[in-house]
Amino acid sequence: MATRVLGKELEELAASERAALVREIEASGAFAADPAWREAFAVVPRHLFVPYYYAGGAAGYERRWGESADPRARERWVRGAYEDVPLATRLRDGDLVSSSSQPSLMAEMLAELRVREGDRVLEIGAGTGYNAALLSYRLGDERVTTVDLDPEIAESARRHLAEAGYRPTVVTGDGARGVPERAPFDRIVATCELASVPRAWVAQCRPGGRILTPLATGLLALTVGGTGQAEGNFLHTPAYFVPLRGTERPAPEPVALGGVPPRVREDELFRFLLALTRETLDPQEAYALWEREDRPGRHRYGVTVGGGRMWAWLDDPEGPYAWPLPGSSGPSLVAT
Repeated sequence: MATRVLGKELEELAASERAALVREIEASGAFAADPAWREAFAVVPRHLFVPYYYAGGAAGYERRWGESADPRARERWVRGAYEDVPLATRLRDGDLVSSSSQPSLMAEMLAELRVREGDRVLEIGAGTGYNAALLSYRLGDERVTTVDLDPEIAESARRHLAEAGYRPTVVTGDGARGVPERAPFDRIVATCELASVPRAWVAQCRPGGRILTPLATGLLALTVGGTGQAEGNFLHTPAYFVPLRGTERPAPEPVALGGVPPRVREDELFRFLLALTRETLDPQEAYALWEREDRPGRHRYGVTVGGGRMWAWLDDPEGPYAWPLPGSSGPSLVAT
């Protein structure tokens, strides 16, 4: 397997830091749904996928680079590559456009993907290529496809993957459209946020397949049915991702939170409900629903895609609380 030459001391440091990261991820419980992912994280070298990254600080972003002339800077780069934190990898006019996700969150998402031997997986958002490498280690290169709209990011991911010894299919294209020429897939996982679930993903996923995607600061796990419908609940875990390129919308206008108690306004679960009902309920209505239903956690919410409609719901797809997602028709919310 080809690797960048770091020198004996840095290679040993990388191995030691990687082992420590795996122990940290394991202690967090992220591997619980599928412990077999532990081996992939123990073997795949994250530092090869982040030859440079930006660490936030009081004075802004500090660029850490694996080929710095300063030995101490190279050591900081290796140590930072194996911290359980997201790493900013691309900035444009000061804005984050690409990152390497927090490893423990990646581990939880891969475990919740519930892959089986022989599964074909589509990843939406190639990023650095690290997630595709983990999938390739587990399933084999030929069963992994990753897509990114940005040609530079796709090419960079391809280079990182080849340097680490992995060669999944890397496609430059609109992830919201999937990759029809490589379909059907058994699993689809998105590592970027969208406002709703593209119907193309459901169409390109086999019946019984699983789609895992960030949505409204949560992680949605859908099971695809035999009639082209997909349905499922959110996981407990909060998740914040860079939006899928090409789907970014203008920042929403600040919402007036008058009538919502100050102690509730920053509650993470209430903010999730606000994000999920932004175009359907005003904050006061959302607060009334939240209190009436005993402040529900993420796992009580779900989404249904099918019949030309797409809607979110609380507890029951056919229950009293259901509302259309952006860009879709669906049941109107009934708050009784």
